[in-house]
Amino acid sequence: MATGQLFSKTTQALFYNYKQLPIQRMLDFDFLCGRETPSVAGIINPGSEGFQKLFFGQEEIAIPVHSTIEAACATHPTADVFINFASFRSAAASSMSALKQPTIKVAAIIAEGVPESDAKELIAYAKANNKVVIGPATVGGIQAGAFKIGDTAGTIDNIIQCKLYRPGSVGFVSKSGGMSNELYNSIARVTDGIYEGIAIGGDVFPGSTLSDHVLRFNNIPQVKMVVVLGELGGRDEYSLVEALKQGKINKPVVAWVSGTCATLFKSEVQFGHAGAKSGGEMESAQAKNQALRDAGAIVPTSYEAFEGAIKDAFEKLVEAGKTTPVKEITPPQIPEDLSTAIKSGKVRAPTHIISTISDDRGEEPCYAGVPMSSIVEQGLGVGDVISLLWFKRSLPRYCTRFIEICVMLCADHGPCVSGAHNSIVTARAGKDLVSCLVSGLLTIGPRFGGAIDDAARYFKDAYDKGLTPYEFVESMKKKGIRVPGIGHRIKRGDNRDKRVELLQRYARENFPSVKYMEYAVQVETYTLSKANNLVLNVDGAIGSLFLDLLAGSGMFTKPEIDEIVGIGYLNGLFVLARSIGLIGHTFDQKRLKQPLYRHPWEDVLYTK
Repeated sequence: MATGQLFSKTTQALFYNYKQLPIQRMLDFDFLCGRETPSVAGIINPGSEGFQKLFFGQEEIAIPVHSTIEAACATHPTADVFINFASFRSAAASSMSALKQPTIKVAAIIAEGVPESDAKELIAYAKANNKVVIGPATVGGIQAGAFKIGDTAGTIDNIIQCKLYRPGSVGFVSKSGGMSNELYNSIARVTDGIYEGIAIGGDVFPGSTLSDHVLRFNNIPQVKMVVVLGELGGRDEYSLVEALKQGKINKPVVAWVSGTCATLFKSEVQFGHAGAKSGGEMESAQAKNQALRDAGAIVPTSYEAFEGAIKDAFEKLVEAGKTTPVKEITPPQIPEDLSTAIKSGKVRAPTHIISTISDDRGEEPCYAGVPMSSIVEQGLGVGDVISLLWFKRSLPRYCTRFIEICVMLCADHGPCVSGAHNSIVTARAGKDLVSCLVSGLLTIGPRFGGAIDDAARYFKDAYDKGLTPYEFVESMKKKGIRVPGIGHRIKRGDNRDKRVELLQRYARENFPSVKYMEYAVQVETYTLSKANNLVLNVDGAIGSLFLDLLAGSGMFTKPEIDEIVGIGYLNGLFVLARSIGLIGHTFDQKRLKQPLYRHPWEDVLYTK
């Protein structure tokens, strides 16, 4: 491996298996370091393509998403780092695919638990092809002021505290990602900071070793000293011992092997990492520390003395004139996310939508403040849900039952009415359910099913003004307006609409008052004297009875009733109900596999 620097300020990576937070942390680090281009060139999400929106400083950018590693590498040939956030089940296969791409030089495998046989194959392939594997079970690595992998070094606050936004003079390598953060902090306190830091991972077979990176640091002129944090278990540290003995390393090495407390236990102890388990005396922390000390490394007597040893080594370099501490700079301020700033009380932002009928922020959705579980447990029905979502209150049962009756009675009126006809023709054209439903709903209006609101409005206005049925009908005639809710193409005075009779009977038996309905009946009596088809239709019945429901329940003020009628609540009942029938006709045509509809010639009057 050896060679030198892995990363620079222009290094770009491909990120496998999209994770928003680590990518955003990489981009925030880029901005902190003053990079001109984002370090993430593309994202690989198997089966997905497109873009992901993220922030690069204050600017929102779109990072391409590719479905395959091959496509990503072909699109971004300068991206030579592969950051793999796949699970342990697929991490090895995806990493091998990446390493086989000529553009990829470094692969970082984050997952723990990658099978050892797979790890060995990756290591062998990487060595044979002069590529670098960091991990498995790693947090990654960082080149201060230039590039970082995923979540390395944690939050922006920690990065700033550790002075990682600009390069220092210390090369650092560790098995542990968590302990890396601790050492970045310690090193920043007693030296001019990290130049490059790597966590090789805690598995038994890491893709690259401690000595691999120490030898590499030895070839980087900007690295003036090396800090190593090992751990008990395995024999990786002994390759570093041999390199020191052979004189391959000519820079001060300050090292410590953690796990000296293992001797206090009577039996063998497995620490956090898979490789942190002593397999004998030579793999103990004490033996490794002594071997490193004997080979010439600076090894303190305890971890507590580690920071002091690092400080002493750095100060000696400065005194000898072998290094000049890096001058401190002030990093730019990372723009704070709006959601974070709002939570901390730093800013306030206007909302874009107001909702008063439902709330899904708690453990379960609430309709007008009533938990969904409560609705089910109380045995409430569709009418109760409509009362909560439309009227924002729990109406009495007779009211919600009336709503349900209206929905049932208006669900369908056969295949020949305009709405059903449209849905049928659209279904037979092979269109989807939503298209078929909408084509039928678009016919609803003043001439078909949309007269409930107008019927309620005109009946209410006439009744409240004290107009007689004669005065009301004749005034409408003078205005050239047909009375909404009166008239039917089929029904007659001697053949009433059964739906109207059912609604009237229910209201007389259950409503406290039916004054508006009785007024509508009086209007019907007058209009029938003019023509036998001018009967009270279902629109007029629902419109007048809904007025009685609103006024008689005692739960609505007069302005609220006027608003409900004006907004179009009552037509909403017909739209809701008729949607059931239109969906039914759509399914019926598809089930019957009906062909494309063509209207017969003989049913068309062709004229000039």
